Amino acid sequence: MLVPGTDGGKMSKSKNNIINIFLEDKPLRKQIMGIQTDSTPLEEPKNPDTCNLFALYKLLASPDQIAEMRGNYERGGYGYGHAKQAFYELILIRFAEERERYNYYMNHLAEVDKALQIGSEKASVVANGVLKRVREKVGY
Repeated sequence: MLVPGTDGGKMSKSKNNIINIFLEDKPLRKQIMGIQTDSTPLEEPKNPDTCNLFALYKLLASPDQIAEMRGNYERGGYGYGHAKQAFYELILIRFAEERERYNYYMNHLAEVDKALQIGSEKASVVANGVLKRVREKVGY
């Protein structure tokens, strides 16, 4: 499955066409507002099946939300700015818990370091046991 990037091509970090859901609100909104769309006027109907923004929206939205957005596109009088705002709000709601947890740990790096240290100690115990058995089998 191809996940479209903000430029319409395949989403790729190296192409810098990703949506970083962990950005602060203002930079995230700027990233979403930068999603490429065509120049169909606000009042005209739009084709959701060829729209990069709609393809991204479908990945996260519920079936009811998708149907509503499709109707908005096909009716006309609904601009890409409206759709981008709806997508932005969807990301904020859908990833609220993950964003909160990310921000918590980014502000409490000592907890992350402590968890990594505990994991490192557990891994060392297992690895040393395996190495000891290998050395015994090999004759070291």
